[in-house]
Amino acid sequence: MLKAADIMTTDVVTIRGSATVADAVKLMKQRSLRALIVERRHDQDAYGIVTETDIVYNVAAFGKDPSKVRVYEIMTKPCIAINPDLGVEYVARLFANTGIRRAPVIKDKLLGIISVTDILTKSDFVEKPKETTLAGEIQKAIAAARAICSEKGPTSRECAAAWDIVEELQAEAAHQRAKRLEKTAFEEYCEEFPEAMEARMYDV
Repeated sequence: MLKAADIMTTDVVTIRGSATVADAVKLMKQRSLRALIVERRHDQDAYGIVTETDIVYNVAAFGKDPSKVRVYEIMTKPCIAINPDLGVEYVARLFANTGIRRAPVIKDKLLGIISVTDILTKSDFVEKPKETTLAGEIQKAIAAARAICSEKGPTSRECAAAWDIVEELQAEAAHQRAKRLEKTAFEEYCEEFPEAMEARMYDV
């Protein structure tokens, strides 16, 4: 799975919170940007973000003078930040759940910015949809678990550990589809080998 770090834009443009909105607009036009990251005042401070929507909705819509409004008056701070190691699918889900379109990528320091456009144009969700990839991983894990259990026995620790891997993958797939899993592959296996369930229950 691609990570946020793989598709983020590393050329991040920042602005001070004390700058005027007119300054922000000028910078956005010069660099063809839709958002600016607002700098921290000190190491313990949070980053902020000011977007074109903030400016249009809070300044232009009310006829305010951009040269008299400060960035800190309309910015979002603290803003949602993305860990560079977060999978792109989860970045997309976070965006969907919060309604935001872009966020800074931060790990100890500001590394970049990621947007819905980056997800659309740079990620591999079209070529490698997670649902299809996950289905293949589940089938491989099931085959591996059955092979291990056949060799080590259905009551062995190795067998239980192999089915744990399968169940984790199936849980992820169910969460992705937002649909409860009716029966796990392990439960189906236990219909053939009931002792496997008993062994897991008493394994401490």
